[in-house]
Amino acid sequence: MVNSILEVINLENPIFRGYVLCSSVLVLKTMAMAHLTGIQRFKRQVFVNPEDAAVFKCKPKIDANVERVRRAHLNDLENIPIFFVAGFGYMLTNPPVRTALMLFKIFTIARFLHSLVYAVVKVPQPARGLAWGTGYCITGFMAVKTLLHFL
Repeated sequence: MVNSILEVINLENPIFRGYVLCSSVLVLKTMAMAHLTGIQRFKRQVFVNPEDAAVFKCKPKIDANVERVRRAHLNDLENIPIFFVAGFGYMLTNPPVRTALMLFKIFTIARFLHSLVYAVVKVPQPARGLAWGTGYCITGFMAVKTLLHFL
């Protein structure tokens, strides 16, 4: 049984170490999506802001390929931060180590797969929906377990 928050936030705690590892990977992945969006913009010379387009002597425009990568990045920004909160709360419930680590790892893999099938390889549905749904269900599960634990 966890007696204090210091027992959870401890480098000797395998759940905390797994959470920090997966969270760091997810931060880097989200940052990489920003770079991927920029690469697509420069490669296709697609800039939506007039001041950006003026620098490259082109007209502001929208491109489906750039938008696809941008939407994948926005999806990360909508889903990954709530995982951070739900995962942290879940750690405070003293979950089984294997379960917690499995949830953190599967969420991380699901987010990579979501971006891969959405922005890189463009696999038809339901691939993207399954990847998104996996992460969504994990986040929801952790949030519900935390809520019930602290009621």
